[in-house]
Amino acid sequence: MVNSILTETSCTYLSKLIDKNLTLLNLLTFKKQHYFWYFLIPIFLFSCTPQKRLSYFQDKGENLNSIPIDTSYNALICPNDILSIYVASVSEEASKFFNFASEPGSENSLANGFVVDHFGNIQMPLVGNVHVGGMTTTAARDQVIQKLSKYLVNPTVKLNIRNFRVTILGEVMRPGVYPVLNEKITLTEALALAGDITTYGLRANIMIIREENDKKEFGFVDITSRQFFSSSYYNLRTNDIIYVETAKRKRIFTENFTRVFSWITVPV
Repeated sequence: MVNSILTETSCTYLSKLIDKNLTLLNLLTFKKQHYFWYFLIPIFLFSCTPQKRLSYFQDKGENLNSIPIDTSYNALICPNDILSIYVASVSEEASKFFNFASEPGSENSLANGFVVDHFGNIQMPLVGNVHVGGMTTTAARDQVIQKLSKYLVNPTVKLNIRNFRVTILGEVMRPGVYPVLNEKITLTEALALAGDITTYGLRANIMIIREENDKKEFGFVDITSRQFFSSSYYNLRTNDIIYVETAKRKRIFTENFTRVFSWITVPV
């Protein structure tokens, strides 16, 4: 009889203890779920980007309704550039001697173009060295025509830079290397090619890395200001690198979200 009473008492106590622990466990789980939102909502609020950091070409109190821009920029030929040169004259047979490709603009001209050496020269059949370094394509074309006049009657030349390209990295939708067929591109056009800057990109501090006189130059532009259009980096040059830095708020959001998510998913 006594043993029966003790057994019932023990079972009752054990049952209450289990119920208490289950209640405590449910309470902890409930609190963790609510704490998750308490942590998450401020993180989302903190990660929101103010509109003024996203808008391009703002006035910023400067009252700039018109800004002069450099429309006279032309790409200059540099060492390691690949030039596509197509020659024509009165004699088609004689002109073929100077051409890699059978017609201008063909893909073969890219593979077999004229490479500008370190001294700014290219090697043309029969003509020999032709100095084109530091020239625009128009000036280089006239230089080639002058050299060819000794061998051809009324030569005409089509000359293009075939490897004009810019590299876009960082907080853009589609980072990569982009070829430029017309040898002229602005920073805004390049960013558009890359799908624009993400909401986490620093628009006020875009880095441009440019090679000048065998050195790397580092410049910065703020495209949230209209003053950007008067910058020397508005027109890009071949092999320019554009880097859009990631905002600090994205790094903080990513780190905090990872911590909170890992904490809420840990079994109680």
